[in-house]
Amino acid sequence: MKSRSLLPNRWIPTVVAFLVCAALTGQTYGAKPRVAAETKTRLAVVGLDHDHVWELLKYMAAEPEAELVAIADQHPALVEQAKAQVPASVKFYSDFVQMLDEAKPEAVFVTTENDRHLEILRECAKRHINYSVEKPMATNAADAREMERLANQAGIKLMVNYWNAWVAPSRELYHRVRNGDVGPIRKMVVQYGHQGPKEIGVSEYFAKWLYDPLKNGGGAIVDFGCYGAEWAVWLKGRPKRVYATSLKLKTEQHNSVDDDATMVLDYPDATVIVEASWDWPYGMDQVQVFGAKGSLLAGHDDLFYRSGSGGGSRERLEGEPVKLESLPHEGSNPVAYFLHCIRENKPVEDPVSARLNVQVVEILSAARESVLSGQAQELH
Repeated sequence: MKSRSLLPNRWIPTVVAFLVCAALTGQTYGAKPRVAAETKTRLAVVGLDHDHVWELLKYMAAEPEAELVAIADQHPALVEQAKAQVPASVKFYSDFVQMLDEAKPEAVFVTTENDRHLEILRECAKRHINYSVEKPMATNAADAREMERLANQAGIKLMVNYWNAWVAPSRELYHRVRNGDVGPIRKMVVQYGHQGPKEIGVSEYFAKWLYDPLKNGGGAIVDFGCYGAEWAVWLKGRPKRVYATSLKLKTEQHNSVDDDATMVLDYPDATVIVEASWDWPYGMDQVQVFGAKGSLLAGHDDLFYRSGSGGGSRERLEGEPVKLESLPHEGSNPVAYFLHCIRENKPVEDPVSARLNVQVVEILSAARESVLSGQAQELH
């Protein structure tokens, strides 16, 4: 008996052509295609009153696969400053929603006051625009959870940018902890901060909202406490309890927010101490991890390892330097990484993921509540 084709003869050439095309492009039905190599990813910026924006603009200019198409901001002086640093083709808007509709970016980098993060993401999610924001993710836990929900519902990528995600010491410390070089973590001490925003000379626009308890969410407890919470969740997971204190040491400045804070994060088998301050005599950016086998100390440029069975008092206090490998380009800065995730359709991973950063903001919210109550706060 002759076998019969399940398809009418007139359909066969079309089906064959489809299958050949799919084989050549590596795509299958239902899979999201990667962005074509020759197509640039359209980027936009919302906000120029966060000083980190100027570094982001430099990263964008250095990316051959990126095209900055628009910037939204309402400060004339900052707009003029930006115009001198970006191509003439970049369009400027005072209304970010109008920018989203007219410029049609594929990804937005948000550099605004912290309390605007949810508002801006909500509009991006409606338009299915990928979203990157400066740390912290939000000023409160409810906003952070809603941001994650909206991003997941819209199927967009959501990234929270921390500088320490893009330096070799951080990545090497993470991998060595995961490989068991120090054993199970028993204690972490995170010390981040500087002399203070006013003291290091941030712009007047940045300072205006950094010292605002509603727009920033707090002072040093938020600005640098988020790094300690980020490290804790990245290396150890969610703590059980948070206790915090804060101070206003610069009484002559009459600031509305704290300038020094200490958080203690409790785990069943470990303690994380976070020292966040605008009162250091110099910049501080180090994390030290202790286990039964030894310790690791990471800063911006260096990583040190000290063995628990080493030379005791004869060994250098911080330990011996660890040789570091250069990071791949896509892991070396936030723009390159976010582009990589978008163009290759890869998930945004820790420590800049939404999942991790919701927990960071929950820790910060608990810390502020602890400051007010004087009591440790349970995390559920």
